[in-house]
Amino acid sequence: MPPLPSGAPGLLPAAQAQQKAPQTVLRISAIPDQKPEKLNRLYPLVANELSRQLGVPVKYVPVTDYTAAVTAFRTGDLDLVWFGGLTGVQARLQKPGAQVLAQRDIDASFHSIFIASTRSGLKPITGVKGLAQLKGKRFTFGSESSTSGRLMPEYFLGKAGVKTTDFSGGTAGFSGSHDATIALVASGAYDAGAVNEQVWRASLHDGKAKRDKVIAIWKTPGYQDYHWIAQPDLDRRFGKGFTAKLKGAILSWRPSNPEQKVILGLFGAQQFTGADAKAYGQIEQVGRQIGKIR
Repeated sequence: MPPLPSGAPGLLPAAQAQQKAPQTVLRISAIPDQKPEKLNRLYPLVANELSRQLGVPVKYVPVTDYTAAVTAFRTGDLDLVWFGGLTGVQARLQKPGAQVLAQRDIDASFHSIFIASTRSGLKPITGVKGLAQLKGKRFTFGSESSTSGRLMPEYFLGKAGVKTTDFSGGTAGFSGSHDATIALVASGAYDAGAVNEQVWRASLHDGKAKRDKVIAIWKTPGYQDYHWIAQPDLDRRFGKGFTAKLKGAILSWRPSNPEQKVILGLFGAQQFTGADAKAYGQIEQVGRQIGKIR
């Protein structure tokens, strides 16, 4: 009887069979704070770079909104997520043991920008009390769970004695993203809004925000914002020390590497740095004040 071919089922060496077994996939995602085109360009690049550095398959899984990102992390359907300050706190409260890995160099002192339509008659201000001029105006936030597009802007509006019921129509709008807020204010659909400083600067640089249609009227003081959060069980699933390797990979990205330079550019940063969960205490406090954390 002639010998079976070396590749016949059941006769593969144990090591070869193990090599052909499917690998565990690291599933990454991010809150959809900008247009899908930008997200779909950035995060597959992140997935490819992490896969190269860590030697495991990495897949980008888009989510529909901020709440979906938090829910998918809580249920374990996502392993690593780029959260904003508020969603990051929500995610960690719902998933004990979740680990804060890193933030950008710009996230330790992030800012929101209040913007206004040039047709609104609103003028730049020098201090938080000047936000009182927004009473009676049509105003929009970004996503309901956005730190820079809703949470902190609402906090500073409160410092100026402005409640959301003081806006035209007795409420504020929610555009869903920073790009949408800029477009709505520029079009005159809203008199004013609040956006992420990084997106605002990028929109000016790219020519998407026209100064003859929309202007910045105030920049908030700094606060903690975006950060990477990982599931607590990655070492069990991917091997001892994996979480530390993952963190090290993200912290190693530099503009001197061509692929990493593109990623950092899309993130609007020069590098990622370590982050401390305790630093987000203010975000949690404000989140509880406005009812986004219970």
